[in-house]
Amino acid sequence: MDMGKPYPSDLTDEQWELIEPVITAWKAQHPSVSGHQGKYAMPEIVNAILYQNRTGCRWEFLPHNMPPPGAVKYYFYLWRDDGTDQTVHDLLRWHLGEKKKRLADPSLIVMDTQSIRVSVGVPATTTGKDASKRVPGRKRCLAMGTLGLVVEAVVLPASAHDNAAGTALLDGVAAQTDRVPKALVDQRLKKTVVDHGKQYGIDVEIVERNPADTGFVPQAKRWIIEHTNGILMFYRRLVRDYEHRPARSRVFWAMTSVMARRLTGSTIASWRTA
Repeated sequence: MDMGKPYPSDLTDEQWELIEPVITAWKAQHPSVSGHQGKYAMPEIVNAILYQNRTGCRWEFLPHNMPPPGAVKYYFYLWRDDGTDQTVHDLLRWHLGEKKKRLADPSLIVMDTQSIRVSVGVPATTTGKDASKRVPGRKRCLAMGTLGLVVEAVVLPASAHDNAAGTALLDGVAAQTDRVPKALVDQRLKKTVVDHGKQYGIDVEIVERNPADTGFVPQAKRWIIEHTNGILMFYRRLVRDYEHRPARSRVFWAMTSVMARRLTGSTIASWRTA
């Protein structure tokens, strides 16, 4: 298929080479019964996913010079369900950590939550209302290192208590690595999360806000997660949750795009720049 002029969200050849081994290995493990190699090249599929993640369009509104929506959806949901999207994401996270002369897994993580409104049509059974922030929808929960790279992501109904988010994140982090000795959280999380962290040897520190502070005052190291949340808001599929089933895929694909550009020294125009 002739892709024509590339879109700003497309991967360059150098960026594609970073994730190509994962996709090629996946293809080898999932051969077609008929032996058919597939009508569409994998870079075209990945670029279509990144385009939709960045622009926020519906599947049916993908440009005509991209693979048809049915083909892109097939791979997006398949990779969501078998964890390939996270495998791609984690590979780039390790590459970027190595480039910054850091260990593959961080020695300190920061955890926080963000309540996001959902789109019309999202099942009410998978949503709720965040009573403290008065936001109906879902709660996006992230754990990340001091480089601002996501280590674990969890999506819950917005009505879920932050303690539930904290324990779920700790479970996910511990399942991936045993090298994270410390976690910083804000004062909305309570002793339940601190005790849960001890099970995995993670010292969870609740960072209290200085009562003398007024307005927004960045807290040392914890501000990093706010910075990454701001970056994620450039990806319009993350501004509002459109997924019928709570999933982390959109976070992984957005961070894959971010990390691929950092590794190759390229940038993408923001909404304001455009």
